[in-house]
Parts: sequence; structure tokens; C-alpha cells
Amino acid sequence: MKVLIVLTSRDQLGDTGKKTGFWLEEFASPYYHLKDAGVHVTLASPRGGQPPLDPKSHEPDFQTDDTRRFDNDQAAQDELANTAKLAEMKVEDFDAVFYPGGHGPLWDLHNDNDSIALIEEFIAAGKPVATVCHAPAVLLKAKDRNGDPLVKGKKVTGFSNSEEAAVGLTDVVPYLVEDQLIAMGGAYQKVEDWNSLAVVDGLIITGQNPGSSAAVAEALVKALN
Repeated sequence: MKVLIVLTSRDQLGDTGKKTGFWLEEFASPYYHLKDAGVHVTLASPRGGQPPLDPKSHEPDFQTDDTRRFDNDQAAQDELANTAKLAEMKVEDFDAVFYPGGHGPLWDLHNDNDSIALIEEFIAAGKPVATVCHAPAVLLKAKDRNGDPLVKGKKVTGFSNSEEAAVGLTDVVPYLVEDQLIAMGGAYQKVEDWNSLAVVDGLIITGQNPGSSAAVAEALVKALN
């Protein structure tokens, strides 16, 4: 089994002057879940090379067993430092695609034509597309075979409005994931802030927040099997 993990290349948090990127737990947890299940993982990003890590996600309060494992895994760090260019990835080379969140994808992957086309091709080929936290933003501009929004009529989740408010970024982000999933016709679901939720509807797997990363990864492994 082969899974493509697509990370953001965006390192600026709006026009605040602060840094953003991908959220470490949302990468590390699925990365190791997949690896431990015997899945071959390939990492890609729009620009290739080292994707930006949201520095906040590396703070002590947000460490998990998987992030600590990553911190001590030089091979994984080297792999992350050398992501492939997203434009060069082909659907036929993989069995599924996974997008970690962090605020970065709200800006770049949301609008990335290569990413949008890739997602549409994965779905058309009957292959799972999994996202977590802010990364369901990558689904918003994707269409199904009928030209309808990909999430229309689908049960989905993603970072909730109340969670965005809790981290104080409601007025910084370009849009709210919950609102946009609903606007595109998604049947948005959520649990209480910071609790784990993974939602599976056909080939689309979504997770609500960083703590949902493991559940999304488990759902993806189950879908692959």
C-alpha cells in the first residue's frame, strides 16, 4: 500500500507577521500509524523541500508520543526536509492521499490547482482522501464528476468555529472551515471542542481537530484494508 501525504508550503499567518505551517501532531500521528501498518509513505508539498512547521505545534503543551518519536527520528526528519513537488505526483502511484492541517492549508492548498485536480482524480479512481483539522479546506474547491462540490451531501467535519475562536484566530483566518464546509453543502458534524472525531463518508475521511489525527489515520488504514 502507498499513501501520499501532502503538506502546506505556506508559512505566513495572514498579515499578522507571525509564522504558521503544518501542525506537527497532525503529521506525526498519521505518519507513524501508516508506517507501522506497513504502508509506504511519500511526502509532497506545493514548493517541495522543507515544509514550514507551525512553531506553536512544537511547544511542550502540544507534544504527544508521536511528536516525540518524530523528534528522535532522524530518517523521518530527513524525509520531511525533502518533500517532492506536488505538481509531479500522479494518482496511479498511490492508493490514498492524506492532508495534515495547521493553518497553512487555508491559504495555499485551498487554492492549489494541482491539489484540487489530484483530489478529484483520487475520488474518480475510487481511492480515499483523508484530511484533518484545517485541512478539509483542501476539499472546498474540488468537484465531483457531476460538477457539484465534492463535499455536497457528504458527512464531513473539520476545525469548528468555536475551536477557531478558542485559539483567537477567527479574525485572522481567511474563512472558517466549519462555515465553508456547510456553504458547500456538506453535512457538517462536530463534537465538543478538542474531543476526537473522525467522520467517514464513502471515500472522504475528515477529522475535527489535532486530537482527531489518530482516529483519521486508523480510519484511513481500515479503508485501505
